[in-house]
Parts: sequence; C-alpha cells; structure tokens
Amino acid sequence: MRATEDIMQVWRKFNDFPMETLTKAWHSLIDPERKQRTTDVMKEHRALYGTSGNCFDLAIWLIDEFRQNKRPCYGVLTEHLHVAVVAVNEEGNKYFCDLGDQWIEPILLEPGHEAYTEEFVDGFFPGSRIKLNTRANRLLVTYGRPNGKESSQAFDLTPVSDEALIIAGQKTQRLFSDPLVEKRIFTDQEVLHWEFDDYESFLSSKEGRKAEPQLKDIGEWAARIHTMGGIHEEVVIRALEVYSKKSLHP
Repeated sequence: MRATEDIMQVWRKFNDFPMETLTKAWHSLIDPERKQRTTDVMKEHRALYGTSGNCFDLAIWLIDEFRQNKRPCYGVLTEHLHVAVVAVNEEGNKYFCDLGDQWIEPILLEPGHEAYTEEFVDGFFPGSRIKLNTRANRLLVTYGRPNGKESSQAFDLTPVSDEALIIAGQKTQRLFSDPLVEKRIFTDQEVLHWEFDDYESFLSSKEGRKAEPQLKDIGEWAARIHTMGGIHEEVVIRALEVYSKKSLHP
C-alpha cells in the first residue's frame, strides 16, 4: 500500500509543513478580496514567515510539485470542502495524498493491485489505523483510533479541474470558523500529531490523545504555535486577532 519513490520524493518536501487556517486570516489583512494564493505567493510567504496554508493551499502546492516532477495528478473533494490529491506513479498506479489532514504518507488507490487491501493498516496516519473502501468513483476512508472509536470521510474521486479547484479554494479563504493548526511531529519511534484548535492543543500518538497545559493569552499561544508549527509569532498574533474580531462580529 505504500507509495513508490517517485511519489515519495515529492511528498517528503512537505514533511515540515503544517496544515493551518492562520495564514488566510493574516493574509486577509493584506488582500481584502481574500483570493486563493498562487504557489509562487505561498512559497514567498513560507520563506519569509514560515507559513503554509489550509488544505486547498497545500493541495494546490502539492499538485504543482508533482507536475514539475512529471507526475500526473489532480484534486479530489469531499462534500464538506476538504481536498486531497491523487497522483499517478511511473507504473500508472494511483496514490491518495492528503496533506490537509496531515497523513504520514500517500496510500495506494488501485483496488486491482496485488498490494491493495481494504483491511486496517498502520503507518499512514498519526495515532490511527486507516482503512480504504473504494466503490466506483467514491472513496471512504475510515480512521481507527487507539480508544476503539472510528470515524470516516468520503471523497468523490472524480478529478477536479484546476479552475474548479481554485474556485473552491477561494471559498475557503473567505470562511472563518475557528483557528486551527495541525502538524506531524516525526520522532524515531513514531509520527505524532500536534493540533491547536480554538485555544486548546493536543498531542496524539499510538497511546491516544493528550491535552497540553492551557495558556493565558494570545502571546503565549503564538509562542507555542511557533515552536510546534514554525509560523512566525507576529503572523500568528495578527491571525488570532482577526479570528477574535470575527467571533465578536460574525
């Protein structure tokens, strides 16, 4: 089920990228139209401020990298405006690549392949086992947590055009619910999953999810987010201030 090297060499470029909804809030102060950023702009922001972006930012950037490496690829959507990428390796096999949910690595998406299974497998998602179920143009991903709970997510595997991807991405740039940062933490033992979600933070592993100590103010949260996610503290502070104003004036 694991991806071949031609897929992995592109995927690994994003190992240190968090998925975060802070950049769009910060960028709304610069671009009042809140347009979907281009890959060039995203690269510039990352170099200057350590930012990455939400699931659409990451998918658009990943698609660009795959195509630069001559690997065919396209976006696939859920009905809840989440996006992942399907990439095709040199042998013509498809792989499901979900940076937005911070998967550890891509997974084989070829039901006819001898290595394909629809049983639970380890090593693809931090702190969870995952199971695929493909029927026609639909993919159901089931996550099995250490506590025995399961959750699932359904994707329409119909390829999304680049234009439609930008349009959908731009919608998400204009949506502000709660601030969110998710980051894979690579250790010698396993890949952990760190999450900041509306002024709570957690670290997930094979043993389960543990809450971190609460903090007092935006400045302290910005320092923790910078330490765990790499985003510059001033950008985090400005972004959290935007979210704070949105919650007061929906």
